[in-house]
Amino acid sequence: MRTDGLPGYADHFQAPEGYLDYARYGPPSTDVLTATAGALERSARASHDTVNELMRAEQSAREAAARLAGVSADHTVLLPNASTGLFHAAFGIPAGTVLVPATDFPANHYPWRRTAALGRAVPRWLAPGPAGRVTADLVRAALTDDVVALAVSAVDFRTGYRADLAALREVIGPDRLLIVDAIQGFGVADLPWQAADVVVAGGQKWLRASWSTGFAALSDLALQRLEPTLTGWTGVEDVAGFDDVEHPPAAGAQRWSITNLSPVAAAAFAAALRIVEQATVPAIEAHVAARVGQLIDTVRGCGGEVLSPTAPAERAGILSFTLPGTDPATVAKALHGHEVTPTLRATSLRLSPHASTPLAAVDRVHAALTSLR
Repeated sequence: MRTDGLPGYADHFQAPEGYLDYARYGPPSTDVLTATAGALERSARASHDTVNELMRAEQSAREAAARLAGVSADHTVLLPNASTGLFHAAFGIPAGTVLVPATDFPANHYPWRRTAALGRAVPRWLAPGPAGRVTADLVRAALTDDVVALAVSAVDFRTGYRADLAALREVIGPDRLLIVDAIQGFGVADLPWQAADVVVAGGQKWLRASWSTGFAALSDLALQRLEPTLTGWTGVEDVAGFDDVEHPPAAGAQRWSITNLSPVAAAAFAAALRIVEQATVPAIEAHVAARVGQLIDTVRGCGGEVLSPTAPAERAGILSFTLPGTDPATVAKALHGHEVTPTLRATSLRLSPHASTPLAAVDRVHAALTSLR
């Protein structure tokens, strides 16, 4: 089925060649399907050691996520989604101002609205530059003594703008927290994740692990500064000691655990991360960058206006565009007619290829946009 996706990587997937909506949802691999079915099958034939056996997938997934994030496993915790991690980070800050892009995805807005309502951390909304750019200069201009953290997306969900995490780290200094929503970049963009104090990501998009999968990686500073406000019974020391007393939070990132997660989801996550490690992030990134570049040329050649950064160093896997004079819904209908799956927004469209996306997908986009002339 695949002839020109990234060799070795594309062979694991069965998504249609015109699927260009990975920024919304990444269809999982056959490996993930097999791991999920296998875990469920074992759970259906439960014996005295079934649960313990299935729970081993959590350690495997956690270790793989840690390797990809460039941290140790004890600084990493599995989570059911990115939002859970952002709420942990937000509620862990007792006071102070947190810089947050005003146009960021809502998942990075509501945790700070909730903390402000409780009299804890208060957001200061930043107005990003063109294409959602949150730059070091923008952050520097907003810094005041009361700022304790910056919470930002590694990749802008609208335009694919890639934040310069190293520059942001430098401008806020070593004593403020850098909290990063990595869901639109982890596993597909080779970014310096170690520059951040908190990295959270869900696995249902670019990691292609499906829903209810994700993780957080915490720096030493994050473990020191963030109060374990939402720690649950599985996030404490001596978790199996049911002695009716409150136990202290776990020493590492496991303190962000609220309860046991699905071992079936953990098995799926481990399988998905294994494929990323085998293919390598730089190789995945290079293939995606090439496809995005080809799509940019195609959209422009058909009279479209590109809203995403065009410099490869400034973008990840997202291409947003409009077709002047044509309603986005009409463009989406034409794309659907050529078996292309985009993301439709009120005023624009978004295309997001992956490393398994063949060149034929670009041809389909060209045919669809040409049909509108």
